[in-house]
Amino acid sequence: MSSPPVARTPRLPSPAPAGPSAPAPAVPPGIRLPRLLLRATATASAVLGLAQTVLAGSFLNGHYEALRAHELTAMALGGLLLAQLAVAALVRRGGGAGGARGPWWPLGATALLLAGLGAQMGTGYERAVGVHVTLGVLLVSGLLFGLVGAWRPAPAPAPALSLSPSSDTEPVVEAPAESEPESRTESGAGTGTGDGGSGRLPRPTGAGADAVEVTP
Repeated sequence: MSSPPVARTPRLPSPAPAGPSAPAPAVPPGIRLPRLLLRATATASAVLGLAQTVLAGSFLNGHYEALRAHELTAMALGGLLLAQLAVAALVRRGGGAGGARGPWWPLGATALLLAGLGAQMGTGYERAVGVHVTLGVLLVSGLLFGLVGAWRPAPAPAPALSLSPSSDTEPVVEAPAESEPESRTESGAGTGTGDGGSGRLPRPTGAGADAVEVTP
């Protein structure tokens, strides 16, 4: 007699991995424009910061006319950082993936650079050369770090995960319900003799029945 089929648990289809040739989702124009402006201002600020180091070195070498250019460049850098502060506010407002709020670091970093530039200009006018040089090194380092962060690629919106049926889904096989046993017929009916059709002889009764075993 064959055993009934065993019910199998259905397996959920696994999402197909994206192929290497799948194109990356495009960044919406509303996100791209503030980031392009941030990259432009960060690049210009870094260039002016590096120019300040060249002008300061030229002044220390005895070219005293470079001091005026050093002062004008510092003022231009302050105006550029003010513009970058407004651009960073736009990036924070809606420069994230899917139109969400963008990163906060451009706004905080630009505000910190502005404060450092104000202290740098104050120590320069006060002729505090030691503090002025130290702040200048830190300021240029901050401008370069901001340049690297601004040119990082913007995170693209994550695609929605959808489960589609695949060919490896196995059908569910339900086990058939067991039928109720049929009532035994009278003695001698069916294929057997005297036991309801089971094919076995009846167990003997009476004296000595415990010592006798009758087999079919």
